[in-house]
Amino acid sequence: MRKPRILIVDDDIAVLKFVRANLQAVDYETLEATSGEEALKLIEKEMPDLKILDIMMPAPDGFEVCRRVRQWSQVPIIMLSARHDVSEKVQCLEIGADDYITKPFGVNELRARVRAVLRRSQSKNAPVTPIFRTGDLEINFVQRRVTVAGREVKLTPTEYNLLAELALGTGKVLTHSYLLNKVWGPEYSGEREYLRVFIGRLRKELEGGGNQRKYIITVPGVGYQLAPGELRYQ
Repeated sequence: MRKPRILIVDDDIAVLKFVRANLQAVDYETLEATSGEEALKLIEKEMPDLKILDIMMPAPDGFEVCRRVRQWSQVPIIMLSARHDVSEKVQCLEIGADDYITKPFGVNELRARVRAVLRRSQSKNAPVTPIFRTGDLEINFVQRRVTVAGREVKLTPTEYNLLAELALGTGKVLTHSYLLNKVWGPEYSGEREYLRVFIGRLRKELEGGGNQRKYIITVPGVGYQLAPGELRYQ
């Protein structure tokens, strides 16, 4: 079985070496880059399984690299920053990042975040019922394929897993804590900003482009539910 391959991008050599050593110690393969341009070339050439991307780098910075990568790839991205700024975290998630780590960070946090993101991206367990439909939205769980009015919608692994949980809970209101635990894991139980941002990303993908139907319903103070639909075999 091939080892997960992780690209580490940081112009701080000390951070780069720290992350590399501690990921290699638990059997990950690593690639390294010290600039945004070098990172973009390596991503296109090597197709890593995960990118750990510092925000503050010579142009293009981490924000721009993330935006460019999300134009053609759904491979997970973890952003690194020295700033304890909630608005920056939200910005990272809104442009397509899957997670955010604030410097300085410890070995256990780094490895836990990497494991969690890879677990979500590699989840291939198909739910019991292969097809879910509500309105023009269709989810094929076997193919992990989502379409709206016949148009395929490209989702990141985390976006897909969140939508799948909402679909499997059709007819129920799923609480914030339930969704965070099922999609991100128990270590994310307090990260409601993640859920809010990813629900926003899903709504943009499913309800944008002139589609007037609202698929994701907010239940204030409780959680979310998907518009009523049906699960069935096909």
